[in-house]
Amino acid sequence: MKIFRVAVYAVFLTVLFGCATGSSIVTGKIRPAISPSEVKLYLESPIKYETIGIVEASSEVEFSSQAAQDRAIQELKVQAARIGANGVLIKNTGNQSGNMVGFFSGGVFFAGASEVKAAKGYAILVIQE
Repeated sequence: MKIFRVAVYAVFLTVLFGCATGSSIVTGKIRPAISPSEVKLYLESPIKYETIGIVEASSEVEFSSQAAQDRAIQELKVQAARIGANGVLIKNTGNQSGNMVGFFSGGVFFAGASEVKAAKGYAILVIQE
């Protein structure tokens, strides 16, 4: 029964922390929201564009670093789409320190630190690639 309880807690914590979060800071003119699937990623500046804002995203690493990075990048697109940007000019990606997570069960304390994948970029309106 104790093993089952520990397994349930582990699954609960994985689900609880397994999503991406993001934010945006508007520095230019907001445009109508678009679908995140319409947002393209850029590593280099397009020929002509307007900066709409700054977007950030992060995702906890659960089972795969790549999956966490993919969720963070997808969240960048979501944040950019909300302010009407059709592109994200990636500025940096990498790791951040996560939260310490723990719980007490059956006289034993279980704890661990989480790893977070993060990404930051400029939400842009691409006029000419």
